[in-house]
Amino acid sequence: MNAKKVISGLMAALFVMVLSTAALAGPKKELMMATTTSTDNTGLLDYLIPYFEKETGITLKWTSTGTGKALKLGQNCDVDVLLVHAPPAEKKYISKGYGKDRREVMYNDFVIIGPKADPAGVKGKSISGALAAVKSKGALFMSRGDDSGTNKKEKLLWKNAGIALPDKESWYVQTGQGMLATINVAQERKGYTMTDRGTYIKYQDQQGGNAPLTVLVEGDDILLNQYSVLTLDPGNCADAKYDLAMAFSDWMASASAQKRIAEFRLLGQKLFIPNAK
Repeated sequence: MNAKKVISGLMAALFVMVLSTAALAGPKKELMMATTTSTDNTGLLDYLIPYFEKETGITLKWTSTGTGKALKLGQNCDVDVLLVHAPPAEKKYISKGYGKDRREVMYNDFVIIGPKADPAGVKGKSISGALAAVKSKGALFMSRGDDSGTNKKEKLLWKNAGIALPDKESWYVQTGQGMLATINVAQERKGYTMTDRGTYIKYQDQQGGNAPLTVLVEGDDILLNQYSVLTLDPGNCADAKYDLAMAFSDWMASASAQKRIAEFRLLGQKLFIPNAK
């Protein structure tokens, strides 16, 4: 037999085998998620997602931004699923027909951090008392100012304290950046800021456990920081991968994922507390 015919036949057979294998494997299962900076910056997703991909066969990619922008990405159908932390905004999002399912999966809390010298004297005060002291002293306060879940909560806290948002005051600085970057600005300028505890622990870790900024205000019930998975409403985003999004939501609430969230630590401290029902 002609050698060229043999080679040609082998190549044709190999091509058929490749096509058959691809057909049996089916389309690749990929999911795109928008999430808040804290789940990314802390390293939680780098830790969790390989387990998710191994256990489900779904490849997950994500972009981290403020919750407000993450919700917008979902509204515009640019992603398939959300992992965010602004419950009032999330419930409104669903009522408007942008989101379909909301599942609480974990939480931590917000804290006010600042220089150990505490120039405004906020240590040990309630959150409303602390914000009033910052305003009274005109102490530097760094706000993310980016419509993130943290920024939404901060605005609510000023309102609850009976203080108009001081966004025109010289001592109130809006960074327009993520949480770690905002903490670093507060450190450089020896000011205060509000952060989720998980990101603060990551900051502590980056500082070798001896961080210049310390937790000064904590513990008020209003400082609870709940994280939830939101699927997109197919009525608004027909091409969003709803089934895969639900698979991610189910996995995050599974015993396997909840155990791993509880085990994720830095400096011996838990960054997130699982609470899926």
